[in-house]
Amino acid sequence: MHRNASPLSLFLLGAGVFLLVLAPLLVWYVQPQAKRTPIDTDTTTVFTGTGSYFDTGEVKTVTGKEITITRQVRGDVAESLKSGHAVWDVSTSVDRKESLPASDPRDALQWTLERWVTDRYTNEPVHCCEETPRFDGEAYLKFPFDVERRAYRWWDGTLGGVVRLDYAGRKKIQGYEGYLFKGTVEPTRTGERQVPGVLVGESDTPQILAEEWYSNSGIELVVDQRTGRIINAAIGPKKTLRAPGSSKDAVTLLESERVEFTEETQKKQVELASADSDRLALLSGTAPAGAVGGGLVLTAVGLVLVIRGRRTEPEAPNTHMMTKLPT
Repeated sequence: MHRNASPLSLFLLGAGVFLLVLAPLLVWYVQPQAKRTPIDTDTTTVFTGTGSYFDTGEVKTVTGKEITITRQVRGDVAESLKSGHAVWDVSTSVDRKESLPASDPRDALQWTLERWVTDRYTNEPVHCCEETPRFDGEAYLKFPFDVERRAYRWWDGTLGGVVRLDYAGRKKIQGYEGYLFKGTVEPTRTGERQVPGVLVGESDTPQILAEEWYSNSGIELVVDQRTGRIINAAIGPKKTLRAPGSSKDAVTLLESERVEFTEETQKKQVELASADSDRLALLSGTAPAGAVGGGLVLTAVGLVLVIRGRRTEPEAPNTHMMTKLPT
């Protein structure tokens, strides 16, 4: 009798081989493609806190006031596709309560517009595409993928330089755990500004180029380990003016012991980090492992069925080959 492979056995064998081929593709091609900085990002993060700022109307520093920092990040998709890098336009405004909602950035205490360009795989800075300012470091609006428990060089736009952030353990934000990094900025001269001399104690000089100084009493960033997304940020900025050559602050432009992501911003960042992290985990571990396991099982079953085949009816005898027996 003949043995023929059934359609089911061939299907199972084909499906098993397909899954075995799919597993390495997920690991070596699909997962690396997914682990890239997005170019179509459009997010807004908001910090709030209490502090002091220089009120130009009252011509003095006022204290105990609510301070809000709003950062909007939008990806330039066309330029990103053209360059092959992540090109983000970043608008940051610092507002007092009276200037919110910030319909006009010129009403803000401080407003900056920057253009960030990074390598989509490594998160390293790429100096092209009208980047401004020229920045450095390895962590910025996000950290690299697969964050390690070590120190990172984080770019501080107000400082105009990098700050060392040390790994400080794990911390939960809205029930979601991330890596905590901490750092500080000692008082550093960051520029100069023309102001009335009397403002910095130089009453004999009508206008003077005062020195701008910046420090940060505490930078705390909580980062999702797999994606590098910042799920909470808290800073303690201080900006002052000094008379030329002086070692003492004359005017406080802005100061807060702590401004931090609002609860709404935390929840949104956690939601995005959790979804992206689960997707990467699926592509890097669960899916390939499942494909290998399922592929081995289906291939084995299919091979067994192919070898065993399916029994068919016996062939009819060939009457032309038969001879008549003598009686």
